[in-house]
Amino acid sequence: MLQRLFSSTVRADILALLLNNPNEKFYVREIANILRKNPSGVKRELDNLEKMGILVSERVANLRYFQANTNSPFFPELRNLITKSLGLPGALKSVLRASGVKAAFITGPYAEGLASDSIDLFVIGGAASLKESFENIEKEFKVRINIRQVSEADFRKMKKQMTGEMKKISKGKKMILFGRI
Repeated sequence: MLQRLFSSTVRADILALLLNNPNEKFYVREIANILRKNPSGVKRELDNLEKMGILVSERVANLRYFQANTNSPFFPELRNLITKSLGLPGALKSVLRASGVKAAFITGPYAEGLASDSIDLFVIGGAASLKESFENIEKEFKVRINIRQVSEADFRKMKKQMTGEMKKISKGKKMILFGRI
């Protein structure tokens, strides 16, 4: 839906990333790497979004950092539109990608398609603490996100030793957000 509403998939992806991470600053190549897009196309869309007042930029040394303009009158509405069109998995994915996570998946009732007021999220790698990153998503979707975060090395050990937790994960349904498990 976002790609149809906005003229470019690159623009829609940039908006999803930056509006779901409003306190984070990203430079052009970093955004291109996270989104797996061409840096020149990303730069063009960032410039367009800045001209519209949706993003702001700041130059630090030789890098130009972009972030969502939270003072823009469009910020709350655009953020809600993006969150609703992405749905819960998409909103989680955009926050996780910005955190350097290698892989992530949802387990439990939500992954089985059942209504639930909590989400069990398993995260491999990434930033030390992700809980604060999900506060807005929890409010928007009225869910509690239970995060189980492990390093890549610990995950490999869990798989090799086939711990009780790993057996439960392998047998149960999973909704893979991204990465390989």
